[in-house]
Amino acid sequence: MPTPTKGPRLGGGPDHERLILANLATQLFEHRSITTTQAKAKRLRPFAERLITFAKRGDLASRRRVMTVVRDKTVVHELFTDIAPQMVQRDGGYTRTTKIGPRKGDNAPMVVIELVTEPVSARQDVVREASAATGRASRDAARASAAEAADVPAEQLGDDDAAAVSAASAEDSAAQAEDAAGRADTEGAGDATADAETAAGDADALAPGSSDAQDADAAADAADEVTTASEDAEKDSRS
Repeated sequence: MPTPTKGPRLGGGPDHERLILANLATQLFEHRSITTTQAKAKRLRPFAERLITFAKRGDLASRRRVMTVVRDKTVVHELFTDIAPQMVQRDGGYTRTTKIGPRKGDNAPMVVIELVTEPVSARQDVVREASAATGRASRDAARASAAEAADVPAEQLGDDDAAAVSAASAEDSAAQAEDAAGRADTEGAGDATADAETAAGDADALAPGSSDAQDADAAADAADEVTTASEDAEKDSRS
């Protein structure tokens, strides 16, 4: 028999173990608290909390998934309509275990496992609200700086737009810094840069008025001159 990965197996085989956990989960959801051995409670906690996570989703697929484990429709209905709404504020830890005295006879350690149905404490609410406020402040600051860079009102920018504008501004700044460093390191590239600027001006002058084929050809030639001058400037800067 293969050794289970989660400790000793409950029952005689895998099918028996699944039935034991399903029955324990059903009793836990029905009575909110049950007494069992420590070994069974340790295996039951993640099993039951996963079913509660499905119940918090509340859709039909989740209900059918839970019903493959919990066969009692009354308990499933109670889980989805009563227990799951009480767990909305919690991100986990839906159950707790409390040790009690050992069982008479075999001296097995016993625990009480129960659902945590108490409302979330005020301190946790304050911490969650503070975290949310910090996130909102960071997003507002990013939106304001992006709106200033794009010269548009901040209300017209969403979070995605603000991120895009910030990234574009960073790329422009990096490109400008790289160009400035290249001009500072190279002394003989001034003529080629001037030629590139002149060719760019010619292209700007010709492109807007290119209504016929001749103007279009002239604009294309000017663009080729811009490309050639830029390549020459890059070669001179490297040399």
